[in-house]
Amino acid sequence: MASKAFSTLLLLSAIGDALAFWRMECRGRTGLARIDPIMDAGLVSPHIHTVHGSSGFALNSTYDDLMAGSCTSCAVKQDKSAYWTPALYFQDSETKEFEIVPQVGGMLSYYLLRGDNVKAFPPGFQMVAGSNYRRDYTVGDPKSPDPPQSNWAALKQTGQEDLEQRAIGFNCLDYKKAPEGSLFRHYLPDKTFLDGNCPDGLRIELMFPSCWNGETNAADHKSHVAYPSLVGNGDCPDTHQKRLVTLFYETIWNTNAEQFQGRNGQFVVSNGDPTGFGYHGDFMTGWDVDFLQEAIDTCTNDSGDIRDCPLFVNQGPLQSDSDQDSCHFDIPSILASEDGSAINLQNLPGNIQIQAGPQSATPGAGGLPPVLSAASSLLPSLNALGFSNSAQPTPSTSSSPAPSSTAPEAFIESAPTQLSSANFNILASPVEQTSSSTPSPAPPAPTTTPAPVVTSEPGVSYEVVSTQTITNGAQVEVIVWKEPVVYVTEDSVTTVTVASPPVKAARKLRERHAWRHRHHARGS
Repeated sequence: MASKAFSTLLLLSAIGDALAFWRMECRGRTGLARIDPIMDAGLVSPHIHTVHGSSGFALNSTYDDLMAGSCTSCAVKQDKSAYWTPALYFQDSETKEFEIVPQVGGMLSYYLLRGDNVKAFPPGFQMVAGSNYRRDYTVGDPKSPDPPQSNWAALKQTGQEDLEQRAIGFNCLDYKKAPEGSLFRHYLPDKTFLDGNCPDGLRIELMFPSCWNGETNAADHKSHVAYPSLVGNGDCPDTHQKRLVTLFYETIWNTNAEQFQGRNGQFVVSNGDPTGFGYHGDFMTGWDVDFLQEAIDTCTNDSGDIRDCPLFVNQGPLQSDSDQDSCHFDIPSILASEDGSAINLQNLPGNIQIQAGPQSATPGAGGLPPVLSAASSLLPSLNALGFSNSAQPTPSTSSSPAPSSTAPEAFIESAPTQLSSANFNILASPVEQTSSSTPSPAPPAPTTTPAPVVTSEPGVSYEVVSTQTITNGAQVEVIVWKEPVVYVTEDSVTTVTVASPPVKAARKLRERHAWRHRHHARGS
């Protein structure tokens, strides 16, 4: 992939606070692993993430852990935050095998200073943007440009779920042409389109909510924040009147790398999403609050270059690309044999199934203890007990860093056209009209045949503890967790005037095993 320096062009309004921003360069990848301390704290995450920022990142990281990290993969050494998103994979249509798409230039995290009285993230603040299980788009036709933003309110498209869907972008990169606007396309293009139009790869973009209710977290890790009425600009809901920095992630993936040329297949997000609608990102602050607030108040150069911020430079020096690339977090022992960057993977890491929707995807192994979530560690013992397995992951080595190179830096919001609002960046109230949009109905969920009855030796019966369903196209795989109940007899003699006959008392001895069944859907 060609590497070209682009000057950042921002088609923004003349409002001063809309121009102020900086690009946090995180050229190194601290790791590639199934870790998510927000959604799966203390557990192995169902799917793999590409992670940037503090080396203190771990299964159960806290603010203090990030701050205590020995290094950061970002240019400003005071930034010990953690930034992570799902990775991107390619699946070969013939072999059905997977390999990770090379990541170019790490991540850029834009700190956009929009709105009034923008506040620094407090200690312990964390949030998630996007919905992991989403597989449809309910705000119109995803392959058509967004309607003018001045019409969103009239179209009843300013709800949080609507705005969240428009906060994801898939930017086709061709450095010989005029760049596409940020958040221009809300779906993951197929390989045919990427091969024919995007010689310099794909930039995946994600805007985070910036309206805030004052809490550092929420039960769903989302409801303590909200999007303003125009995603990146606009009015905050009455329930979330405080304004935080507007975070905007960019990661570039080399979908036109030599190893993918001339091959048929599909690109898929590591959570099993080939549509892109389920793309998401996580953020956990690792800033000293006073330092970040000073940066918000003083780093207001409209170039966006961190080298134009005296605070960052004077408190530096800024880290070189090689310094950033050398920072990594420790892979936990339970994941040490899983290499998400290995070639010829038989399955996505975590055995995640591809689910294209439009119905919501079903959960993977999230929420289980690490020993159960890491399927590769369970399978040998299950096989020894006579249970079958049809999708065993390929064990390999620890994760490797992303290739380091300087990626173009171009946050370019959509230029005004007949199909896009001329008010895209103006902090104004939307027009109040009446209209509505009708989401596409989802087809019925696939049905499954009943699970076969488990046979067992005399004296043993099985009780169902829980079930888990994984859908892959027309095939439905059901994992049934059962407990064998073994009855053991004990003889006892009670001495009275006459000896009694033996009395048999039963007690239950339990062991936990997993019973795995595969079924085929009768319809989808």
